[in-house]
Amino acid sequence: MSEDRSSNGHKSWLDKITQAFAHEPRNRQELLELLRDAHDNKLLDSEALSIVEGAIQVADLQVRDIMVPRSQMISIKASQSPREFLPAIIEAAHSRYPVVGESLDDVMGVLLAKDLLPLILHDDSHAFNIKDLLRPATFVPESKRLNVLLREFRANHNHMAIVIDEYGGVAGLVTIEDVLEQIVGDIEDEHDVEEDSYIKPLPSGDFIVKALTPVEAFNDFFGAEFSDEEFDTVGGLVMSAFGHLPKRNETTELGGFRFRVLNADSRRLHLLRLTPLRD
Repeated sequence: MSEDRSSNGHKSWLDKITQAFAHEPRNRQELLELLRDAHDNKLLDSEALSIVEGAIQVADLQVRDIMVPRSQMISIKASQSPREFLPAIIEAAHSRYPVVGESLDDVMGVLLAKDLLPLILHDDSHAFNIKDLLRPATFVPESKRLNVLLREFRANHNHMAIVIDEYGGVAGLVTIEDVLEQIVGDIEDEHDVEEDSYIKPLPSGDFIVKALTPVEAFNDFFGAEFSDEEFDTVGGLVMSAFGHLPKRNETTELGGFRFRVLNADSRRLHLLRLTPLRD
């Protein structure tokens, strides 16, 4: 008898999950409700629940729902010299950039920022041809499901795709990070601020600001006078200024500052780049 109690008391989490699914869900909504019940019963932690929910719901999303729109794409013209396009690369701090010809619809390939490192060893007399560095571009339609796109990214070892509209024009771009963030939430990168800090100064004079920065802490740091009566965080203030949930690279100006969205998912803002506006 005591052995039975002991074995029941030490059930693995897998046994508990299996027991929770004794009554099979008949549709996706019932499955999500079962998972939330499992969370309420301490069988799943909040992070695991969020990941499972994201994995289930990602099949409902299309590329157009998360892509960086055409107007916000950062691209390089094939006719530009390194001196002309490097400032934009340094400012954006991305790892990949589409390279275009006469127009944004003429995508010639993808440039990896790391492929520019050998330029450090060359003098100004070295003949530079950006076409020598280009990787083939991958094109996907706006309507492609994210779960299908993720499978293709993994199979083909791609990290970026150019999104094409129904007329064959460039509608935007999407990265594997954009897709994964729909499942696991925010993915930290080199822009991220230390765990115990909200604001990170940059050598350029700009600042990286967490969206969860309390308005009071922001005011203290920058000597600003934003009210915290309606919004507790900087993310709330910025989203209110946009009037919608902005996507990456959207910008707005508020109270003497320009805010650019560095990181956001379909639910909330995560990271902002702040530029103080000069009088």
